[in-house]
This record gives sequence, C-alpha cells and structure tokens, in this order.
Amino acid sequence: MMHELLHVAEHAVHDSIPMLPFLYLAYLFIEYIERFHGSRIEKALEGGGHWGFVPGAVLGCVPQCGFSAMAANFYGSRVISLGTLLAVFLATSDEAIPMLLAVPDQWPRLVLLIAVKIGVALIAGLVLDVLLVRFLPRSLRGGYTGHADEVDCHEHHAERQSIFVSALWHTFMIFLYIVGFSFVIGLAMELVGEEVFTAFLANLGVLQPIFAALIGLVPNCAASVLLTQLYLGGSISFGAAVAGLCSGAGVGLVVLCKANKSWKQNLFIIGLLWGAGAVTGMALQLLGV
Repeated sequence: MMHELLHVAEHAVHDSIPMLPFLYLAYLFIEYIERFHGSRIEKALEGGGHWGFVPGAVLGCVPQCGFSAMAANFYGSRVISLGTLLAVFLATSDEAIPMLLAVPDQWPRLVLLIAVKIGVALIAGLVLDVLLVRFLPRSLRGGYTGHADEVDCHEHHAERQSIFVSALWHTFMIFLYIVGFSFVIGLAMELVGEEVFTAFLANLGVLQPIFAALIGLVPNCAASVLLTQLYLGGSISFGAAVAGLCSGAGVGLVVLCKANKSWKQNLFIIGLLWGAGAVTGMALQLLGV
C-alpha cells in the first residue's frame, strides 16, 4: 500500500511541475492587474447602472475570487443589479484560466471557454436586467443606491508584498492544490480502477454537466482546480468542465449569503447559477464541442 501511495504521489508531482513557469507568469499578470487597475475595475462595475452586466461579464473573467466577492457585497448593499451579479458569477473562472494557460495545447480551448462564459454572462444579464426586469420582485432586482466596502480574498498580503512575491505565493498555493487533487484522482483511479472511474463519469452522459455544475457550487477555488484537472485528465468533457466553471463563483457565494439577508433570494440566485451552468454545459455537449 505504501508503495502505491508513493507511486501516485510521485506521478502527481512529476505531472504538475511543468505547469510552474506558466502558472507564475499568469499570476504575475493577474497581480499587476489587481494591484494597479483594481480600483478602476470596481468603479466600472459599480457605475454600470442597468447595463452593469456588460462590464460585469468582461471583468468577471479576471481569474481571482476578489471580484465575485466584491460583486456579492455590492448586491447585498443594492449597489448593483441581479443581472450584474449573475454576470460576474458566471464569468468567474477562478483558477481554471491560469491552469489552462500552463498547458499550451489547451490554449484554443481556453479562448473558447472565456468566449462562452462571457456570452452566457451577457445573455443572463440581458434577460434579468432588461427582458424580465419588470417581472422580478423589486427587492430581488437589486438597486442603484447604497455603498459597499471592498472585499478582496487576497488582501492579507496584497499591499505589503511586491507583485513578484505575491505571484510566487499564489503559484505555490495553487501548485499544492494541483498536486493534492492529482494525488486524490490518481489514488482513486488506482484503488477503484481507471476504467471504473472514467466509466462512471462517462455513463453520466448528458447528465455529466449537471454533476459538474454541482461541483462548481462549492465556494472554494478547489472546485475549479478539481474540474480543470478532471478535464485535462480526460475524465469529463469540455462541456461538463464549462458547466462547473460557469456555476463556480468561488467565495462569492459565501459573501452573498453573508451580505444578502434573504435566504430565499440567495437560494434562487444559486439555483439560477447552477441552472445556467448546467444548461450551457449540456448544450456544448450535445453540439459535440
């Protein structure tokens, strides 16, 4: 048993090491954007008004959980609309973008992932804030008054460290996640059998995106890491990965439940998020993308 554990651990580390330089460059760029242009992004999101879902869909693609948390806080204070909130949530990719950037063969899929997520976010925002806005309860629509404090899940080290050190820290932490999930997936395949494990996911068929979208609702970047690892390993389809990454809003869901006092509204929003992700994933799967 110990030999099997060491064998799986060795493979997990060996397969993850080639990602390191790409991960570091990706996080260096993210740190630069967040550190020097974060306030401009927040103002664009807050000042979008009825069309706030447009900057929300684009800015939500910045791969870090701070913007989804900030959007949830803004919605709780009724600074932004429901459509803008959902647009940010759907566009959020958390750790998936740096991980896919670390695999050059997946760059075309990464471009497609970003395009699909922005498109779905725009459609969701348009439907909620323009087409159906009159049919939604006023308390659910969101508002355009109020104030919200900045929420950033990385603020514990943001201003006190150089962007190079911060990027190195993010790279190290996500590398541990990648190795950890690679180890867990590898061990599961070793114990259960790779054929049985992949057969279970494959037998889900059109339901695979529904299952993946549920994983995406886990309010932690670990969910996006797991989904991306499963996709890169060939265990789930691209459509299923997109489903989970669309429903994955990171810590934004935790902040939403804290900032917005209505649990009925929060459940409705989470249901919308899951449904949008699942439908998007199934559509891609049926189209053979």
